[in-house]
Amino acid sequence: MKNAKEIKEFFDENGYYFARGVFSPQAIREMESEFDRIVSHNTARNDNSNRKWVGDNKDLLAARADSVIVHTHQLQSYSARWLQAVLDPGFLDVVEAILGPDIILHHTKLLQKPAEKGAPFPMHQDWSYFPSVNNTMLGGSIHVTRATDDMGCLRVYPGSHRLGRTTGTNGQEASAFMEKNYPLSGAKVIEAEAGDVLFFHYFTVHGSMPNTSKNTRKNVLVQLHSGNDRIEGDNHHINSRLVLRGFNNIATRSYVEA
Repeated sequence: MKNAKEIKEFFDENGYYFARGVFSPQAIREMESEFDRIVSHNTARNDNSNRKWVGDNKDLLAARADSVIVHTHQLQSYSARWLQAVLDPGFLDVVEAILGPDIILHHTKLLQKPAEKGAPFPMHQDWSYFPSVNNTMLGGSIHVTRATDDMGCLRVYPGSHRLGRTTGTNGQEASAFMEKNYPLSGAKVIEAEAGDVLFFHYFTVHGSMPNTSKNTRKNVLVQLHSGNDRIEGDNHHINSRLVLRGFNNIATRSYVEA
């Protein structure tokens, strides 16, 4: 792994950083066990966890009609092991290299693409879903299993974070701009092993193809921002405001109690 200066320079230039072997094989075994437990827990309660992409753009990727992606927010509210995961020193060292010493958890999200029918994600930016005042928000995609191209691994457009806040990039709606300039077929494929983490800015255009393989793809997306930043307005949906390292410099009693 690169040193902190190299990580920051690469991230600032490309809008992403791919860190290999952040979590040990033993840690990943424990995290996968709890991942599976959360899925089973919600399935047993008939919780509707299928959150495949909807909207005008869903048909562009030729996904199967019965495609599925299992989706659950806030794993740390289910499992202490996943709270430990987002507090992992190796994980936070990379985040600190990018964001600085004060790190706030916005949310975590479980994503499971079943074998052969795992749903795709059109190319998109994340910013419109949880905009932050200073735009420090980044995602860390923890690979709980191996992720190959035929398993629908993540794809990114290096340097696309320079677009900033661009309208029509939420992936839900058909966009001639996105289709012309950022087609899924042209994006950089990020194949990964269990324990690897892909960090990317919420302006970075990213997406994934369907899982057509015989293997289930499991990953957990962790969204974080600087302790000098906050979510805009009253958009506090799924906002945990949990300090993972350092201090929340904008915290007030009314803010943390909202």
